[in-house]
Amino acid sequence: MNAGPLIRAMDLDSRAREVFREIVESFLSDGEPVGSRTLSRRGIALSPASIRNTMSDLAALGLLNAPHSSAGRLPTQAGLRLFVDGLLEIGDLGSEEQRDIEARLAGGGNSLPKMLAAASEMLSGLAGGASIVMTPTHEAPVKHVEFVSISPEQALIVLVSDDGAVENRLMRSPPGLTPAAMQEASNYLNAHMKGKTWTEARHEIAETLTRDRMELDVAAAGLIEAGAGEWSGEDPARGRSLIVRGRANLLADTHLAADLARVKQLFEDLERNETVMQMLDLAREADGVRIFIGAENPLFSLSGSSLIVAPYMNAERKVVGALGVIGPTRLNYARVIPVVDYTSRLIGRLLGGEYSSKA
Repeated sequence: MNAGPLIRAMDLDSRAREVFREIVESFLSDGEPVGSRTLSRRGIALSPASIRNTMSDLAALGLLNAPHSSAGRLPTQAGLRLFVDGLLEIGDLGSEEQRDIEARLAGGGNSLPKMLAAASEMLSGLAGGASIVMTPTHEAPVKHVEFVSISPEQALIVLVSDDGAVENRLMRSPPGLTPAAMQEASNYLNAHMKGKTWTEARHEIAETLTRDRMELDVAAAGLIEAGAGEWSGEDPARGRSLIVRGRANLLADTHLAADLARVKQLFEDLERNETVMQMLDLAREADGVRIFIGAENPLFSLSGSSLIVAPYMNAERKVVGALGVIGPTRLNYARVIPVVDYTSRLIGRLLGGEYSSKA
């Protein structure tokens, strides 16, 4: 029988809850199977026979399994889920821990990238796993726009931002495009975009182009329309990056390191570009911390790992990024969850205040 949403902590009697809690907490501490004798030594007021019977009942519910031929039991992924949802006691971070996190993030100075890098280093150090921080889109006002001819069929639109960043995209040239029409298109976009972000200017361009189309060269109007179309969908991954720290922590876990194939798979997952947007999608669906255990984890299901992730927001309360910790399923959930939660909320406050005008 598989323990799913029908099995809850409250469905277990007090004896089963006590035995189950002791097994899970022992597993999270040392990763080893737990037998009835070990539980007796931990102070459970039951005979070894009663403990074994209770363990068998929990295994029948799909909450425990026995690895190899060992008499000890380990929690299944379903068992860990039940524990996290119904039995895990999570406290708030103490004021000293909060100040420590604040000091580490403040060490990044007035630079958002440095602050996020500091957050990633801090999370990997405190959590004992690998940290993942997805940076927000960085969109500065446009300084200059230019079209460059690549071939009779292709042109390049180049955007230079006030902060010196350069973005370009290859696009198809409209028929009859001449150097004069290309210059006209560049001048038109510069007149309407300079000093504005692309997001701010694109709607205005769509409106003014409808009004001004008759006064523009046909090929120039087609080029402006095509250029605007290249950014009209605002690719959510544009300008984002994934900061990963603490991969070595995963190798420090002897149980995970023993399965090098899983470690290799996890490292490959962390390098995939799609991970950025998948992580953002997970964060957008959450009001706070989300926990994915083992196969529940849509990003790293093949690695048998757990992911604890939370979104962070900008001054407009819009989710702009996410951060979290990836590690073995025996992560210290009681420790990691409040750290991830507080860090995400702290970054949101910093983005909404002192960093909002500098990010």
